Amino acid sequence: MRLTQEKPDLSAYLAADEVVDHHHPLIRETAADLAKASVDTYAYARAAFEFVRDAVPHSQDAGRMEVTWRASDVLRERTGICLAKSHALAALLRAEDIPTTFCYQRLRDDNTSGYSLHGLVAVRLDGAWHRQDARGNIPGVVDAQFRLGEEQLAWPVDPESNEVDYPVLYAEPSPVALRALKEARDRPHLWQIYPSEL
Repeated sequence: MRLTQEKPDLSAYLAADEVVDHHHPLIRETAADLAKASVDTYAYARAAFEFVRDAVPHSQDAGRMEVTWRASDVLRERTGICLAKSHALAALLRAEDIPTTFCYQRLRDDNTSGYSLHGLVAVRLDGAWHRQDARGNIPGVVDAQFRLGEEQLAWPVDPESNEVDYPVLYAEPSPVALRALKEARDRPHLWQIYPSEL
C-alpha cells in the first residue's frame, strides 16, 4: 500500500496540540527516561513503541472502564484503547523530534457484527514512513512488533471482509474518533458510539 501524507510539510507531523500534548511534564519526563537508554533515533522510537504497547494496557484487555484520549492522560492512567495509545505514542515520538502521523484501519468487529475504526501511527525514519501498531499484544492472538520495512501490525486487513487500510497519513487525530473518545462516559458507552469508519 502506498502511504500518502495529508500535508506536505513535515513540521505538521511534529506539532503539539490538545491531544498530542508533548510539552506536558509527564510526556517530557517519560521521553527523557526512554532517550537515556537509547543509543540512536531508531532505538528511541522502538523503545517508545514498546513502552506504549507493553506498559500501557489496552482498556478492553485490562477491563478498565475509563476512557482516555489526551496523550498525557493515557500515560498517567496507564490505559487507553488503540486510538488513545496512538496519541500517546505520537506524543513520545514527536517529543524527540521524530515526525509521526495518525493512520487508520476499518476492521470487522466480532462483538458488534459490524466494523470499527482502528488507530495506529506511522513514524518517519530512514527517509520513509513506517506504520506501527502499539495496540498491545495478546498471546496467541496479536503480535505487533516495531518494524521498518515489512509491517507487523496487530490486525492485517482482510479485503474480502470489506476491511480497509486507509492510506492517508494524518497530522492530527480523526475528528470522528476523537469526538467519540471525548463524549464517552465510560468504555461500554464508548463502544455504543464508536465510529465504524473515518
